[in-house]
Amino acid sequence: MARDLLVEGGIEATTIQGISERSGVHASAVYRRWSSRSEIIEQAVFAGFAQILVRPVGDLRRDLKRFVRAYLAVFDSPAARAAMPALMASYQSAGRSGAPEEWLSVSARPQFMDILVAAGPEAIDQDVDPDDVFDMLLGALIARTLVPTVAARRRPIDVMVDLTVRLLQPASSYDRRLP
Repeated sequence: MARDLLVEGGIEATTIQGISERSGVHASAVYRRWSSRSEIIEQAVFAGFAQILVRPVGDLRRDLKRFVRAYLAVFDSPAARAAMPALMASYQSAGRSGAPEEWLSVSARPQFMDILVAAGPEAIDQDVDPDDVFDMLLGALIARTLVPTVAARRRPIDVMVDLTVRLLQPASSYDRRLP
């Protein structure tokens, strides 16, 4: 119900009252299950995170490409594009701190770390903090779906993956010049 309301009417239409009317239950029944509108929207939009499982095969570039495609599909859905700006504002006004995956019930970070482990220690520069690289990648994924000027560029996913690999790999394993 909430996903449909988000796609049809945006965040403004996705209210507890709207959800209860659409689902045919009283608003109090909605509140018994979810404590807030933000929680309902999170579960409606990001339920797909729990279903994404990118099993690494040990090829860093290939695994990262599959990872980026999977999460980009979630972020790029009409419901996610409608919900993300309002959820971010809601989190800030509620005084939440930390990374977005700490707000949501499911995180992509463990899968990213599994990809790095599968690639092997020789593929990852030990002086690079993988959490920093993940944060940059997450920011790029969100920007690609929510920032119109970035989205309009429609750069191939390979560019994002190549840049991520360059951040992770020891400098001696690649040519520092960008394509």
